[in-house]
Amino acid sequence: MPRLLPAGKIANWEEISGIGAERMPDRFYQVCNVIRESQNNWLRTHWVPRNGAQRIYVELKFTLRDCNSIPGVSHTCKETFNLFYHEANGESGPDFDVAKFTKIDTIAADESFTHVDVGDRVLKLNTEVRELPSLSARGFYLAFQDVGACVALVTVRAYYKRCSATVRGLAMFPATVAGAASSSLLVVPGTCVPGAHAAEVPRMHCSSDGEWLVPIGQCTCRAGYQQAPGNRCRACRPGTYKAEAGAQPCEVCPVHSSSLKEATASCTCHAAFYRASTDPPSYPCSRPPSAPRNLISSVNETSVILEWNPPRNSGGREDVTYQVLCQQCSASSCEPCGHAVHFLPRQDRLKAPTVTIAHLNAHSNYSFTVEALNGVSSLATKVPQSSAIVNVTTNQAAPSEITAVQKEGDSGDSLTLTWSQPTQPNGVILDYELSCCLKDLREHNCTFLKVKSRSITVKGLRPGAVYSFQIRARTVAGYGAYSARVYFSTTSTLSGEMKEITILGGCIAMVILLLVFFIACFISGGFSHKGVCFTVKLRRIKTYVDPHTYEDPAQAVHEFAKEIGVSCLAIQSVVGAGEFGEVYRGVLRLTEQPEVLVAIKTLKAGYSEKQRRDFLSEASIMGQFEHPNIIRLEGVVTKTTPVMIITEFMENGSLDAFLRKNDGQFTLTQVMGMLRGIAVGMKYLADMNYIHRDLAARNVLVNGNLVCKVSDFGLSRGLEDDPQAVYTTHGSKIPIRWTAPEAIAFHKFTSASDVWSFGIVMWEMMSYGERPYWNMTNQDVIQSIEEGYRLPAPIDCPLALHQLMLDCWQKERSDRPTFAQLLAYLDKLLQTPAALKVTSSTNASEAMGVLVSSVKQWVFLELWRTHTHTHTHTHTLTYTDTH
Repeated sequence: MPRLLPAGKIANWEEISGIGAERMPDRFYQVCNVIRESQNNWLRTHWVPRNGAQRIYVELKFTLRDCNSIPGVSHTCKETFNLFYHEANGESGPDFDVAKFTKIDTIAADESFTHVDVGDRVLKLNTEVRELPSLSARGFYLAFQDVGACVALVTVRAYYKRCSATVRGLAMFPATVAGAASSSLLVVPGTCVPGAHAAEVPRMHCSSDGEWLVPIGQCTCRAGYQQAPGNRCRACRPGTYKAEAGAQPCEVCPVHSSSLKEATASCTCHAAFYRASTDPPSYPCSRPPSAPRNLISSVNETSVILEWNPPRNSGGREDVTYQVLCQQCSASSCEPCGHAVHFLPRQDRLKAPTVTIAHLNAHSNYSFTVEALNGVSSLATKVPQSSAIVNVTTNQAAPSEITAVQKEGDSGDSLTLTWSQPTQPNGVILDYELSCCLKDLREHNCTFLKVKSRSITVKGLRPGAVYSFQIRARTVAGYGAYSARVYFSTTSTLSGEMKEITILGGCIAMVILLLVFFIACFISGGFSHKGVCFTVKLRRIKTYVDPHTYEDPAQAVHEFAKEIGVSCLAIQSVVGAGEFGEVYRGVLRLTEQPEVLVAIKTLKAGYSEKQRRDFLSEASIMGQFEHPNIIRLEGVVTKTTPVMIITEFMENGSLDAFLRKNDGQFTLTQVMGMLRGIAVGMKYLADMNYIHRDLAARNVLVNGNLVCKVSDFGLSRGLEDDPQAVYTTHGSKIPIRWTAPEAIAFHKFTSASDVWSFGIVMWEMMSYGERPYWNMTNQDVIQSIEEGYRLPAPIDCPLALHQLMLDCWQKERSDRPTFAQLLAYLDKLLQTPAALKVTSSTNASEAMGVLVSSVKQWVFLELWRTHTHTHTHTHTLTYTDTH
């Protein structure tokens, strides 16, 4: 509190004692020179440092006596005093120059006293607060001028506002002096509490009233720390751990592991236990498995089938696999099997306890080792016994399949063939058997030949014919498998004349095919007069995609909405509150683009994952639309908190509030222009196969040029491929006063139900934002509509517009116009001004006179006749021409 120093006529201000607030003794200054005229008594404070404050407030508590209660001073007594200030960079000493002070205000009392009760000296105080102008010096003086009042100055308090130091979201924000402007928001960076960190620096905004607003980003407890009461992070105690940053608590160490220190992110495995690199820290430590049990073998010639039982101890893991090692043994040593040996299904990473080994040598000794492995087998320094061994001897076997058969030469009636030896003869090859078949539909006329060498010339074949051949080898163990079937042809013996005839026939056939092709192209219109085929391009029709059909809703957001960095946004002020959080006005600054004024919808803290999906689904819907009468989506902020949706800023806000604020201020042409803009936007949505379901004036936004744009797609759903398809809601809230009867009764929504809502919007606009159906209850509204009641024409509403509303409110949805028809009709009305002059207050004869006097009236009359004869309305208006 500033210390008061009397100055000027010091004797006229006196320091006295009294009982102040809370009946405590206090000292204050008073002056009461009301008898003499022209009083000029000053009292000054000491120098008060500003301490960086932007806005200074002065609170005065004082008493002031009513001049009428003092006899004989009516001309000299005053009931006010003046407040002054002077900027200075430091103490200026006891000198007091009145000329340097600037007046702030004249102070008057809300309640003055008439006399002093000797028995009760408790003062009844007046309190006044004034704001100093913007200061630039390091401090200031305050001064009080008495001009002839009886006043007691009890307290003088100079103060400023600041946002107190606080901790929010595990981020510490220092005490911050409020800004100078009444609407300013100072961005204040925060610091994470010990044990916490953030992907980006958390921030909050300090308002001019000393309140914290708009938190952006937050800190989370690091790995090894958990969140504790009091907005702090506490280290995990020994025996517990926390693997990742986040709000989750510390957990007890998994089995076979422990932690000996605080703030542990993972627990250490006990001796002989391990954790694989792919195992999360929450997995218990494990060890390699024991050996497979009961390994047995079955020999089938040169193949062996191995089977076994799983190990008795899996090591505490479920990822046990098996590996088979093969060795071929002689009397003195064993060597690894070569690449010719095949393992079915494979040699390692076996999950089933069985394997077949093929292509072994006959009459040979083999040793097979089956190892059991798991995810930590490679980490074990001392591997336990985890393998089983079996020794087998293969039997005598037939030779393997021959893989290569080639034609060495041919003549008109013979072919010469050669082939390779089997990969595994499995003994001495005694001979080969050849199968030769004439190729036709049945592969008949087969001949079998035997030969000891690996070549043969087959004679007696047909010239120009195709034959198939297969070969197999034989040992003492029997025949092996036939080779794959191969096909060779003998040489044709046609004469030169026949060859020429054959070639000529082929050419004639080719010419015939080309003629058929050109005739077909000509008949189908495929060639122009220049002989060039036309290319038909189909126009691609853009169709709305329901984001709720995506398995991952985040994919829809990233596909249809642009991600914006929060650093590109500058929040200016709060403009309202939405369903999910506050709505702000701000500026979007993108690289190499001009600044854009935007509206910023935020998702309030503490949201559920469902609320986040619902919040962002509106952006997924909005991002698919690009039309001047549909609100434009600028982008979203999803990688930081709070989550935001950024749209273009509409200066005049919602249409219903804008109409009520400007009741009767617009011409009919302006209202019709705004109404037409809504119709254009809804036609665009209908063409996109899209149902809005919540069209109302409150969900239409208006910009500074009176352009109306459809917004608020929270209740919307899309049509299917069938334009007449409907959407059935599941417990959604339905805006009764704007909704078609079939949508209320059966929850069936179509584009026709949007047309009904458009009729209600027309009524809202013509009544300048009046509530549809006034104070009727929702149940009364439903019953009245079912009984045929429709809203009457608002005051001064053209009958043509009210008739259009009645068209929109047809009970049968098939009788309602489409948005394309509505738009065409509105355009006709705008082109026929005389039609808009007939209102409910115009009598029939006047109406007829206005209609007939218009040069273009025949257009309107024809349109009106066609329209009214096409639909049956609940209320009709008939004009009778007696002439």
